[in-house]
Amino acid sequence: MTVLSTRALNRATLARQLLLDRADLPVAGAVAHLCGLQAQEPQEPFAGLWSRLRAFQPAALSELLARRGVVRTHLMRRTVHLLTAADTLAWRARHDAMLRRRVLGTYRRELAGVDLDELAATGRAVMADGEPRSMSELARAVAARWPEPGPRALGEMLVAALVPMAQLPPRGLWRVRAGVRNLPLASWLGREIDPPATDGSDPVGQELVRRYLAAFGPAATADLRAWCGLAGLPAAVSAVREELVEFRDERGRVLLDLPGAPRPDPGVPAPVRFLPAFDNAVLGYHDRSRIIDDAHRGLSVTGARVVLVDGRVGATWTVEDGAVTVAPLRPLSRADREAVAEEGRALASFLSDGDSDRVRLDPHVAGGGTVRA
Repeated sequence: MTVLSTRALNRATLARQLLLDRADLPVAGAVAHLCGLQAQEPQEPFAGLWSRLRAFQPAALSELLARRGVVRTHLMRRTVHLLTAADTLAWRARHDAMLRRRVLGTYRRELAGVDLDELAATGRAVMADGEPRSMSELARAVAARWPEPGPRALGEMLVAALVPMAQLPPRGLWRVRAGVRNLPLASWLGREIDPPATDGSDPVGQELVRRYLAAFGPAATADLRAWCGLAGLPAAVSAVREELVEFRDERGRVLLDLPGAPRPDPGVPAPVRFLPAFDNAVLGYHDRSRIIDDAHRGLSVTGARVVLVDGRVGATWTVEDGAVTVAPLRPLSRADREAVAEEGRALASFLSDGDSDRVRLDPHVAGGGTVRA
């Protein structure tokens, strides 16, 4: 079985994630290809798409959200994602059990004795008037029936698991700060979510396998689980296994992939790219060594925005006083510093609508040293 080096996997990931070359895709097409973008921080998907698409205009994403072509909702890993309406309706039921388990993993004691089916029916009845509500407003509306758990546990279970919800705009629009207002997906999108298959098959699970590999492969089944949070996909993997090709990584893990998917030469140069907080190019794997060093793995779950240098996480970035500020995580060559500065200036201009292209590159490496190689 062919062994793919870490660098080969890195280049494959960059190609699938539209980070090796910016793509000429419509925004909806990019969101679909990426299987959604993690979006609990509402403005982050704009930077994520800017780094992936040529001539990306923030208004295009805002318009899609306002016109209900894309939706903010809890899905993979029980985190808020921005997905196409079609994928949301198709995939939501397949995630139901996982979403319940994950909320119970946090609030099992508080929700002990609560009939979740009854809670779901009560929550739907409250939302049937078509009025958007915050999580706390919905929780208070059902608290008379279940006073013991407290509003947080009730609200999380209802909004993140029991009643498929959309987070409505203006939250998630470009440069708009707005709280979360929820409405059932069926009300917002005009139809119910697709029901699960009744014949014991798992067509949605099989489609998730294919779609994940198209956007993240080659990858192990553990990576697939880490991305979606679903434990019950072995049958789906087995069902499509004959469609797939197999490799091994340098650690000996079996990797699956679509036969015709891009696997660039490991020597292909990788441009500097600025990724937003919680980007799935990093979070979408159990073994993230293809894109981030183990020493820096914690950055991917703390909300740090990262910079890819030669395809790997080499710095973090923030915006301070209108300037993009870059903090290297390892020594950078002069050529790398210049490339980081150039891409940083373009990002600063994008974020400020052309008012600023200022970049600050910290001369010191986090933990000691300087940026010079």
